[in-house]
Amino acid sequence: MPPEAFDSTPGSARTPQGEALTEEKSPRDGAENTEDSGSKRGLSAFIKETAIVVVLSLIIATVVRIFLVQAFLIPSGSMEDTLLVGDRVLVSKISLRFGEVHRGDVVVFEDPNNWLGAQAPDDDTGVGAAVQEFFEFVGVLPDDSEEHLIKRVIGLGGDTVACCDESGRLTVNGEPVDETAYLFPGDSPSLKEFEETVPDGELFVMGDHRSNSGDSRIHGTFDEDLVVGRAFAVAWPISRWGSLSDDGAFDAVPAP
Repeated sequence: MPPEAFDSTPGSARTPQGEALTEEKSPRDGAENTEDSGSKRGLSAFIKETAIVVVLSLIIATVVRIFLVQAFLIPSGSMEDTLLVGDRVLVSKISLRFGEVHRGDVVVFEDPNNWLGAQAPDDDTGVGAAVQEFFEFVGVLPDDSEEHLIKRVIGLGGDTVACCDESGRLTVNGEPVDETAYLFPGDSPSLKEFEETVPDGELFVMGDHRSNSGDSRIHGTFDEDLVVGRAFAVAWPISRWGSLSDDGAFDAVPAP
C-alpha cells in the first residue's frame, strides 16, 4: 500500500483522508483583533472631530475679530488710571458700522501721521513670532501692534476745544467739562493752554493721563476714518474687569 501524501504548504497538512489541517485560533484572538481595530477607528474619529472643531473655532474667532470685537494690549500709561499698562481691552467694531463716534468715547485708531515716531525694528522673526502673529490675527491673542493708539474723544468735527477756563477746566463749545471721573489723579486738564476748532470729519483726542500723553494738543486732529473701534471693557486681568465710561461728562456740551 503506497504511503500517504502530505501537503507541503506551510501551516497546513493533509490527513490520510485528504483533509487540510490549519492552525487553530482561539476565540480570544479574534476578540483582541476586533478590539484593536475598534480602538484605532475611535482614535481616528476623535482626531478628525477635534481638528474640525479647532478649524471652525479659528474661523469664527477670525470673523469676530475682523467684523465684531478685537482685543488690544495696552502698551503705555497715557490712559492711566482708566487703562493700565498690560490691560487687555475689548474694542467694538460693529458699534462704528451702525453708529457714530461720540464725545467721551475711548477709541483705538491707526497712527495718523507718525504720532508714535520711529519704531525700533522687530528682530524676532522666528517660529515663535510667526505663531504669535497668527494667533493675534485670528483673535486668540490680543493685538500688541505698535501701529495703533488709544485715547479719549474730546471733540468732534465742528467742535471748539479749549483749555483752560478761569476754573482750570476744559471746555467744548464753551461748555465746561467735569473730567474728574476719568482724569488721572493729580493731573490738570492740560498744562498747555490751547484752543482749536476741529475740522469736519476729524477728531480731537486726549489721553486721561494728561501729563503723560502725546495727543491732539501736540499732533492735532485726525481723520475719523482711522478709528478701528470703541473700547468698551477691560477683559484682563480679572481684577480689573469692568466697562469704560465717561460718566456723562459731555452730556451738557451743546452742538457746535
